Amino acid sequence: MMVITASQVNELRQKTGAGMMDCKKALTEANGDFEKAIEILRKKGASVAAKRAERSANEGIVKTKISHDKKTGIIVEVNCETDFVAKSNDFINFAEDVLQAVDSKRPANIDALLGDENLKIKMNDLLSKVGEKIEISRFAVETAENGIVVDYVHLGSKLGVLVRFDNADKAADELTETGKDIAMQVAAMNPVCIKREEVPQNLIDKEIEIYKEISRKEGKPENILDKIAQGKLNKYYQENCLIEQAFIKDNSKSVGDLLKEFNSKHGTNTVIKLFRRFHLGDEKK
Repeated sequence: MMVITASQVNELRQKTGAGMMDCKKALTEANGDFEKAIEILRKKGASVAAKRAERSANEGIVKTKISHDKKTGIIVEVNCETDFVAKSNDFINFAEDVLQAVDSKRPANIDALLGDENLKIKMNDLLSKVGEKIEISRFAVETAENGIVVDYVHLGSKLGVLVRFDNADKAADELTETGKDIAMQVAAMNPVCIKREEVPQNLIDKEIEIYKEISRKEGKPENILDKIAQGKLNKYYQENCLIEQAFIKDNSKSVGDLLKEFNSKHGTNTVIKLFRRFHLGDEKK
């Protein structure tokens, strides 16, 4: 058997970032062949990934990208196990690779994205290096046909937002600043939906039941419970529907008022079509 020297092990470690013992075993198995040893480490990375499947990867980063014409926005969430790894250059660079792969390939889902052999190799390389579970949990690509998409990533890159505005072609440049404010609003206030008509009925029914139960416990008469519940429901809409929320930069107006002012000023009929809010640790949608 070939004798593996400490300098060979160190060189492989520098090249791959894998642990000292893993490098020694790989070189021994590969009989000193560097390329083969790297391949062994990659395969080991893949097997480690399978072993780590049951571990939770709740740290990581959210990244966004907006096209030059502002018509397309991409958001991705890539996870790892510790904040230490999430802040490392290797992990940040991999998240950037994921973002670029989504942009260039426009995959239908995560499985299709991981069908990119180059990305899979990079993922296994990273896993071998950091020794943690690495997961691409979700991504979204949004395109505005006659408007723009605006992004916002909160400091620390653990929370990112895309907002799509339609009917904004005439004042696309002017909308960017207002759009950023609204994207920041979504990040800060975590709305359930854009307008009250979009709140799922089962959610409304559940809220009404809770309001009625609280009122009963407070001794309110049964015949006015519906009226009380309706009043509280209106407050729920104001807190959870983006258009009705008080604007974070000026709570004397709502987000809907802000949009009305914009439309009035520019002669547009711009609407908020949808938003995507990715926050680490949220239930993946």
